[in-house]
Amino acid sequence: MQSVHTLGLRDHFLLAMPHLEDSNFAGSLSYLCDHDENGTMGVIVNRPLEITLDALFEQLELDGEESPHRNAPVYFGGPTHKDRGFILHRGSSVPWDSSLQVSDEVALTTSMDILVAPAAGRGPEEFLVCLGCAGWEAGQLEQELKDNAWLTVEAQADILFKVAPEQRLGAAAGILGVDLNLMTREAGHS
Repeated sequence: MQSVHTLGLRDHFLLAMPHLEDSNFAGSLSYLCDHDENGTMGVIVNRPLEITLDALFEQLELDGEESPHRNAPVYFGGPTHKDRGFILHRGSSVPWDSSLQVSDEVALTTSMDILVAPAAGRGPEEFLVCLGCAGWEAGQLEQELKDNAWLTVEAQADILFKVAPEQRLGAAAGILGVDLNLMTREAGHS
């Protein structure tokens, strides 16, 4: 049996267990973009903020009048680097300045060019803009998994881009065939 440390959690969902009380992560669904011996990085994908892309375009002095995405929400991506944008999008042939190809389907871009494009009505059709990210030091997430703070499951891009934010956590739990409302702190102990 593989240990949690060797699973390779990149391109996985991280589902907060119902008893997780940390205000940053309670009820959250995170998408893990990188996981190696140095730690883990991801973004929360089910917490829309009360601002839209239109407000973000205005703040960045981008003309977003032509963007079909103007009313899309901006998400709280996590408590780290809250002033930085992290854009998850379906992979594209357009080379962005600073991108990490997470899977065959999904990339994470942090450069400004990916915001300029949708403001002008170009760029990826399916994307989420997150302010901030979530990070775990080496071994930290593995310990939290052993402590039953989280469940993990291989991610599905359609849950990121086609499911409403308030339904994403339940949809990810559905991949596992579980109802998080029925889970307890003791789940998984033998």
